[in-house]
Amino acid sequence: MILVCLGGACQPSPLSERALAVRNSQRHNQHREGDVPMETNPVSSFDIMGFLTQLVPKRTTSKYQTDQILYSQGDSADSVFYIHKGKVKVTVISERGKQAIVAIQGPDEFCGEGTLTGMIPFRLSTAVAFTTSEIIRLDKETMMRLLRLEPEFADYFLFHLLTRTAKVEADLVDRLFSSSELRLARALLLLASFGEDFGPDPIAIKVNHGVLAEMAGTTRSRVNVFMNKFRKLGLINYNGKLEVKRGLLNFVLNQKAKV
Repeated sequence: MILVCLGGACQPSPLSERALAVRNSQRHNQHREGDVPMETNPVSSFDIMGFLTQLVPKRTTSKYQTDQILYSQGDSADSVFYIHKGKVKVTVISERGKQAIVAIQGPDEFCGEGTLTGMIPFRLSTAVAFTTSEIIRLDKETMMRLLRLEPEFADYFLFHLLTRTAKVEADLVDRLFSSSELRLARALLLLASFGEDFGPDPIAIKVNHGVLAEMAGTTRSRVNVFMNKFRKLGLINYNGKLEVKRGLLNFVLNQKAKV
């Protein structure tokens, strides 16, 4: 039995016992399937959806349509959201009413985690569904308890935070040193979720010039010029339907190598 001690009093933790049973079962099945060592990457080795759906009763799973709001800037910061399917756009509006896109987040990512610091009681940004999405809402108290009592979940969440930090740093470097053309190319690759893995090619995405201009930090007219250039170079299909080709990734890598 696993005991949880708070304020000098100890009591059994049913959540931890059930989680331990599930993990032992998963590990047993992994060894039976070929004695393959468990991977150290929390994203690949931890069944986050199985954990949340089976072992976390205080959760809300919802389907969001495009442009549906998860939370708004200024709202009470009382929960964290886990994106199971789809994409979420995070934006900030200045006092003068100017809007900027802070991030586009996708599957297996969290948003609204700033609530956990307890330093600011309200949201500093707005999150809306960028595509049709399936998202799990965890209230602040549940999230804090999971981080204290469930080490594998805590490792998974820490991996997310470190990955987000790396992305923020990469975005900052991109804004400081890359041309608007390269920033646009990178935005297209992010929206298409292009990485080092070999997936479908090309990848269709739905996005307008206004969003691309915000992401790239440029104007719509410049976006139009660059999009036509990418199309002529065969890096995208842009004829009523926008499709991003893997060649755009090679284009970005080659351009960055010259910087």
